[in-house]
Order: sequence, then structure tokens, then C-alpha cells
Amino acid sequence: MGLGGDTVAKALNRLSARLVSTLAIPGRHADGGGLYATISKDGTSRRWVFLFRFDGKRYEMGLGGLDAVPLARARELAAKCRLDVAEGRNPLSARRATKEATAQAQARSRTFGDVADELLALKSPGWRNEKHRAQWAMTLEVYAGPLRPLPISEVTTEAVLAVLQPIWQSKPETASRTRGRIEAVLDAARVRGLIPVHSANPARWRGNLDHLLPKRQLLSRGHHAALPWAELPAFIVALRQRQAPAAIALEWCILNAARLGEALGTRWREIDLAAKVWECPAERMKAGKAHRVPLSPSAVALLNSIPAGMPDDLLFPGAKPGKPLSNMVMVALFKRMGVANITSHGFRSTFRDWAGESTQHPREICEAALAHAVGDAVERAYRRGDALEKRRSLMNDWAAYIESGSASSMT
Repeated sequence: MGLGGDTVAKALNRLSARLVSTLAIPGRHADGGGLYATISKDGTSRRWVFLFRFDGKRYEMGLGGLDAVPLARARELAAKCRLDVAEGRNPLSARRATKEATAQAQARSRTFGDVADELLALKSPGWRNEKHRAQWAMTLEVYAGPLRPLPISEVTTEAVLAVLQPIWQSKPETASRTRGRIEAVLDAARVRGLIPVHSANPARWRGNLDHLLPKRQLLSRGHHAALPWAELPAFIVALRQRQAPAAIALEWCILNAARLGEALGTRWREIDLAAKVWECPAERMKAGKAHRVPLSPSAVALLNSIPAGMPDDLLFPGAKPGKPLSNMVMVALFKRMGVANITSHGFRSTFRDWAGESTQHPREICEAALAHAVGDAVERAYRRGDALEKRRSLMNDWAAYIESGSASSMT
């Protein structure tokens, strides 16, 4: 072992800082002791290299660009490399070991929660609507909550299983999405060097969790739990006895057969009371297309019961300024009402079952009320209107059915 005489200049410190700053001749320019300033043939690459022999083999080790690494610093790095060779260490291997040790130290100080939050901040600008971001944040904060304080390098398959097993059978869709998002966080940590490159992802399904959890196709399909439509009028009577913002927001959601994120994000500028129309903007719609909702008399009455705000104000503001009520308030509301087995999204199924089983409204009108695409691309291209007035008749019938519980309760 040792420095090769053919690659090491006999004298040290042969270059000057001024000379290095003006070097333009392609090739290697020796400073001595294995340190060279190298210029590429086209002059676009200017960097320091250290040339050495170790165990009979010749190596070249980059030490940084000439413009980024001053001559004095390059000499310090070269001196350390010569010491490594003299003491029987390959400088390249020593540098890799140092990087790995640094990465491990960073990993010990970086938690799963840190990396999850960073990944969410990086990915969310590319997502179409706030609802998707809220779902990612909720699963990583609530369901994956036990992982958040763990050092990212210490998240094991057993830790992931502890998160997934309690919900794998009861909430298969949520559990599957949670697993995928945990896997994404751990993959991001690996790319950043916080987890060894060759280690398996503890949240990976194939060849890992598929041996420890039942396969998805053997479980229920994970539809949102819905209230039977025959029970809805009585439910609305009970709901109206709770004058909390969450109860009013849920009634708005039900009356308009809307998704919860669409309803909670409603702003006053979206409401045209003269035309009795609510237009939900494209960025909040699942299909990415603006959706007009004809407002029934019950929906208009609900709006009139809320203090009117400025155009940009939310109908249902949350605790944080400028943010709507959280989805989680509905979970708490259902628990207080003793119906924790249903979901807010399930009321869309309640609406569809009611429309299909007890009305004569055409199927395409019922689907359009839910903002579902009907027919193939050609058929949709020729159907330019949104059947607003036909849907108004449907939504008025829906509101009248909902109100039937209130009417019967007064007789």
C-alpha cells in the first residue's frame, strides 16, 4: 500500500490560489502529494482530484470543484487522504463510512413524523383538491400516529403492524391507504439517506406484510357506512336538536347530497340566492369540474339561519383562521348522537338508494346530482347541459322527504 510515484508529484504546494483561479489548460495540474487541479477538454469541468494507489490498484477521488473548494481546503483534504493510505485505509471507503455515520446520526434525530410532514409539504402542491391533502394528513397524524415519535430508522415491520392490525378488518380501505402512505414516507426517508439503501421497507406489501395480514380481496370492499333511507327523517329531527356548527354543516351536506369536503369548504361567494344555486368550484370537486347544485327551500332556509359573511368567508369556519371545520368533528358528532357506525359520505348512498327505490327520477339525473359522470366520453360530449332544472325537482323532492320527519313529529 502507498502512494504511486507515477501519480504523485515530488514536491508539495506547487500551485498558487491565483494560478488555480485562472487555470484554463485542459488536463491535470499537480499540486503535489497526489492532489491535482483537473480541467476537462471543453473547459466546462474544473475540479480537484486525489490520485492514489491502494492494495495495488489505482484510484481517483474527487474533492470538489475548483471554484467551490479553496486551494487551502483542498490541501487539507488531500493530507487526510494521505494519512488514511499511510494507516492502511482506503480514503474512498473511509469517506463512505463517514457519510453513513452522518446519515445514521441524522436518522436518529429525525422522526417518522418529521419525514411525514416534509413529504406532505412537498407533494401537496401537486394535488388537485384540499380534501386529498386532508386525507393524507389525517391518516399520517391519526392512524399512523404511534409511529410519529419514532426515529425514522427505527420503524420496524412490527411497529407498522401495530398500527394496521386494529383497523385492517374493520376499516379495510382506510387501512390500505394508511399502509401505502407509511410506505411512501419510508421510501422518502431512504432516498434522503436516513435509512440504509439496501434495507427492506417495513410497510411494503408484497413479500412482507402480505404474509402477515389477510389479503384485501378476502375482506369487505370498504364502502362508506350509510344510514338506511327510511331512517333519515327521524335522524334529521335528532340532528336539528343540536344547534352546533357541525350539525348545521352536516345538514347542508345531506340536503345537497354533497361530499363532506365540498360542503365544509363552501364560501359565500359560491352561493347565488337569487337563482337558488350553489356552485362548488372545480378545485374542490373530486372530478375536477365545477358542479352547480340547485338549492331546495330547505337548503335556502338553512342558509338564512346562518349569519351572512363576506364573499370569501366560509359558511362553516373552523378553529383556525381561514380554515373550515375539520372532518373529524363529524366523527365526534356521530359518537355523541349514538350512531358511530355511519359516515358522512354514506349519506350520498342514502340519497341514491332513496332516489332509486322511491322516486321515478331518471337514473342519469340521480347520478348527475351526485356529480357522477354518466355514459361514455362521446355521450358526455353531446350532453352539454347539466340538467339543472331537472335536478332541482329531484333535490326539492329529497328535501321534502327529509322534512317529513319534522312534520310527523309535530302531529
